Amino acid sequence: MQQHETHAGHTPHAGHTGDAHGHHEVHGHTHAPAEATWPTAVRATLHCLTGCAIGEVLGMVIGTALGWGNTPTTVLAIALAFFFGYSLTLRGILTAGVGFRTAFRVALAADTLSIAVMELIDNGVIALWPSAMDAKLADAVFWFSLAVSLVIAFAVTTPVNKWMIGRGKGHAVVHRYHH
Repeated sequence: MQQHETHAGHTPHAGHTGDAHGHHEVHGHTHAPAEATWPTAVRATLHCLTGCAIGEVLGMVIGTALGWGNTPTTVLAIALAFFFGYSLTLRGILTAGVGFRTAFRVALAADTLSIAVMELIDNGVIALWPSAMDAKLADAVFWFSLAVSLVIAFAVTTPVNKWMIGRGKGHAVVHRYHH
């Protein structure tokens, strides 16, 4: 069993990380895992969407403004989507008093699949949208296709997050640190 770092680098003893009912001890408090409801999944996906949207828009704006081609612009946008997605989660976990190493691992576990699905759908829609890949910042199709792609990505990622939360994974892991 791997030991998990909690508040201020404290590592709990093996028998103190949970019980048979799925409750988890964090900072000396016991919490049940997040319930896998649609509202919970929507909140988790909106959180993920926020980081992805910041990164996507910033990456596309930077790449387009610098006259980069589609591939480097898309790679930058995806990298920034992951960066901002993880950063938002890290901020919340660090605020709860969790050490950086543990918070980083929790962010990776919580957000990787969600961000990956969101980016796959978002960039897939943009790639398939006629003229979207060649649109400039001043073109309406640039912003419209980006907005539509993020809405579709949200719709596809929400059930993924619900499924993960129901299995105690994804944002259910983050939920344990937000009390």
